[in-house]
Amino acid sequence: MHDHAPAGGIRDASNRRLLATALTLTASVMVVQIVGAILSGSLALLADAAHMFTDAAALVVALVATAIASRPADDRRTFGYQRAEVLGALANGVILIVLCAWVGIEAVQRLLTPAEAEVEGGLMLVVAAVGMVANAISMWLLGRAQKRSINVRGAYLEVLGDLVGSIAVIIAAIVIVTTGFTRADAIASLLIAILIVPRAFGLLREVVVVLTESAPVDVQVAEIRQHLRDTDGVVDVHDVHVWQLTRGAPVFSAHVIVEDAALTDGRAARILESLQGCLADHFDVEHSTFQLEPAGHVEHDSRHA
Repeated sequence: MHDHAPAGGIRDASNRRLLATALTLTASVMVVQIVGAILSGSLALLADAAHMFTDAAALVVALVATAIASRPADDRRTFGYQRAEVLGALANGVILIVLCAWVGIEAVQRLLTPAEAEVEGGLMLVVAAVGMVANAISMWLLGRAQKRSINVRGAYLEVLGDLVGSIAVIIAAIVIVTTGFTRADAIASLLIAILIVPRAFGLLREVVVVLTESAPVDVQVAEIRQHLRDTDGVVDVHDVHVWQLTRGAPVFSAHVIVEDAALTDGRAARILESLQGCLADHFDVEHSTFQLEPAGHVEHDSRHA
């Protein structure tokens, strides 16, 4: 029942293993790009190598966060360390924003004052193609895991930025080889920044939702409340709270007023089981806490219902 062995191949491996594999690919390509930039004289490759370096650092942050998040709960941290993944995603989002600002500034400077140095477009093209293949592999590896972990999602966006960067460099290299138009480097760099910024802000927006303990964007609290009210034996539901520890880990609590007889005729356990089953089956909420109350019970904070 609790076998965590990969069921569908390497893509279903643990988040830590997937991130480590992506880090290895990213670091290897970064070294190749640095060497290629030196040999070809390409500023675009050097900028992309800096991009890869930043992403490698972000993957390290994600790996550390994943390791911390896997630690078991204790008496001090009763929910465990899953929130560490969110902090890792926050760091990744900030890194993405800073990177985009740097790329944008560099792109404008190159457009205004294009480099005079000769660029070996052929070598630049080959190195960028290697980077594109490596990034595509990393994205494929992280594709499934990023849907269930906000931390891996941040790393996935980093790799996506690398892939876009590699494609942009390839196009710029082709333009330089065929036309000698060196400003293609700057245009490609600006395109990278424009494509990454919305995704970076989207990640930060998701982090804010988690850290402010807001209800997940895809959860309709009113609908959940009505489902619970429709449960046999339930009179009303109030003090409903929905939040999430990290992506894919929603938490729910509520006070449930039940028929007075339900607390004395043995139906309370059945009602509780029905409530938890409703959340798990219909809303994919595994962690739920209910306080059952008789109809005559007075709640001082019921105004928050």
